[in-house]
Amino acid sequence: MRANRDNRSLLLRSLPAVFLFMVTVTPLQGQGDYQSFYAGSLKINNTGMYVLGSWALANIAVGAYGWATASGEMKYFGQMNLFWNVINLSIAGFALYGNYTTDLSMMKGQELLGKHLKTENILLINSALDVGYMGAGLLLRHLSPGSAKRGDLLKGYGNSVIMQGAFLLVFDLVMYGIMRDYRMDFLEGINMAVSTESIMVGLRINL
Repeated sequence: MRANRDNRSLLLRSLPAVFLFMVTVTPLQGQGDYQSFYAGSLKINNTGMYVLGSWALANIAVGAYGWATASGEMKYFGQMNLFWNVINLSIAGFALYGNYTTDLSMMKGQELLGKHLKTENILLINSALDVGYMGAGLLLRHLSPGSAKRGDLLKGYGNSVIMQGAFLLVFDLVMYGIMRDYRMDFLEGINMAVSTESIMVGLRINL
């Protein structure tokens, strides 16, 4: 009987320590993990920016050639492709510069997760904008037959905006899916680690 009372007393004295462990295990165990997680997030984002930049460079080259050599709507199609992708190239360049100069050591776990979530949200917002771009392109095409002077311009620009919007919609949705799956896998791993640690603490106390 005395041994049982001693065991219960030991267990009760251990409960505050167990509770403290449960509260603090995630930030303590996760700081290095969060930095590795966000380093992986930056790599995914960089890959996406390289894809965007490559698309932009190809469109600038082809667009410049079409603008210089084609006529009618194709001339304006190439012109808009060039203009549009100068912006895409600038976005990709600034994003890559920011990613490569990010100092992860100065950030805490929740801040790093928050930055990743911000990227996901931006991709979703961009996806909605992409649909709007495509709608604007369709509107330009619709208006083109009614303009004798600017019909070719409206149709060429409209076709370009539709194509660029469609590419960006696919790009943003694919990037969002990859980033979201990466985050969910990471959080699942963190939760499993916490559960394992909790079980091991319980076993040590029982022993």
